Order: sequence, then C-alpha cells, then structure tokens
Amino acid sequence: MSGGEVAGILVAVFWAILVSFLAVALVRLAQTLRATTKLVADVTEQTVPLLADASAAVRSAQTQIERVDAIASDVQEVTSNASALSTTVASTFGGPLVKVAAFGYGVRRAMGGRREDEPAKPTRRTVIVGRTLPSARRGKRKKD
Repeated sequence: MSGGEVAGILVAVFWAILVSFLAVALVRLAQTLRATTKLVADVTEQTVPLLADASAAVRSAQTQIERVDAIASDVQEVTSNASALSTTVASTFGGPLVKVAAFGYGVRRAMGGRREDEPAKPTRRTVIVGRTLPSARRGKRKKD
C-alpha cells in the first residue's frame, strides 16, 4: 500500500466516524424536538382553559368593582346629607338650647343655690408630693 492509499483509508474512516457522530446527534436532536413539541401541545391544552378562567375572573372582578363604586358614591352622598342635616340641626337648635340651659342654670343659682338632694361639693386642695417646705414656712402652714 502506498502513502496515498493509506491517507485515503484514514480520510474515509475519519468521515465514517464523523458521519456516525452527526447521525447520533441528529437522532437526539429529533427526539428533543419531538418532546418539545409534545410539551408545548400539553401546555397549550392546559393554558387555554386557565386563560379562559382568568378572563372570567377579571370580568367578575370588574363587575364587583363597578358595584363597589356605586355603593361608595351612595355612601358619600348619604354622608354629605347627614353632615348637612347635622349642621342644620346644630345651627337651628344648638344655639337656643345652650342659651336656655344657661338661663335655667343661672335662674337656679340665683334662686337658692343648690338643691337639698345634691351633695356638697368638696373643696379642692393642691397637694405637692415629694416636696418639703423650707423650715421658715413650716410654721406658717395651715392645719387641715
């Protein structure tokens, strides 16, 4: 065998090994593509119903938000009406009632002081806790 024939055999063996590796790689790539296609199909089958459910939930939430908006606007209107009514009642009856009560209190005080069934009001004393009086003021202190 000559050098050219040996080189030809080596190149043919190299090409056979290369083609074998490429064939194995292509077979594995085809299997991976088949598995990926199946996975995408399964995900699509499961995702479409989930998206439909999510869409229905969003629509339902939108309906509930619209209802809450209507309720909130009604509550705001009722609050403003109650505030206006409170202001009207306070301005209509508040001033005169305070004046009548003050007048009645003044008349009671003027007519006889306090009623007999009222207990006497205690006198107030200020007590300072923790302080000692200087010795010069101790003698002038009131005896209670």
